[in-house]
Amino acid sequence: MTDIQHHISDDLLDNYRAGSLPHAFSVVVAAHLSLCDECRARHEARDMIGGALLEGTEVAPLGTDARARIMAALDTPAPAPAPRGSGVFPAPVMAELGGRPPRWRMLGGGIRQQILSADRSGSLRLLYIPPGKAVPEHGHRGLELTLVLQGSFADSEGAFRRGDVETAHDDINHQPIAGPGEPCICLAATDAPLRFHAMLPSLLQPIFRI
Repeated sequence: MTDIQHHISDDLLDNYRAGSLPHAFSVVVAAHLSLCDECRARHEARDMIGGALLEGTEVAPLGTDARARIMAALDTPAPAPAPRGSGVFPAPVMAELGGRPPRWRMLGGGIRQQILSADRSGSLRLLYIPPGKAVPEHGHRGLELTLVLQGSFADSEGAFRRGDVETAHDDINHQPIAGPGEPCICLAATDAPLRFHAMLPSLLQPIFRI
């Protein structure tokens, strides 16, 4: 895609490549890379630079158990093929869905979600927001990455369309509103609960695990 305006930062790409991102954020980055030619090229270029640097380092000798570990790895059955992308959902998202369509849960006002994963390092969810509907105004206690998979939304930080990623830190307060036309479907990762300003969303927060 060539019309993506909001991209993944170099820091997040470096952490993704190093395998140090929490699972929820890694899925968002992988899904964005599958949609964004620019970030995929940046990622591959930085990967090549890292490989070139490694070529200049001294090779450490293999341990005495290296042969046994290699043979054990060869005996391990190959994993099942990962699901392919389907419709608006890229392959990394379909893998989280287990190759099945989303199983939406109503949040109110026509907004739905499906939690894909949640642990101490963060949570990953799909959000379905009807055209013109607004998510309750909120701030953050940590990092939130939101990737648009269908439709669009706008908030104080700008307008976001398919493939765009909004990066929100704890200094951002916003109220995303889905654009006109088709419903907005987003993939969102957070590493801490949101800070809702209104009382009702705050009261319902433990129930909906937002």
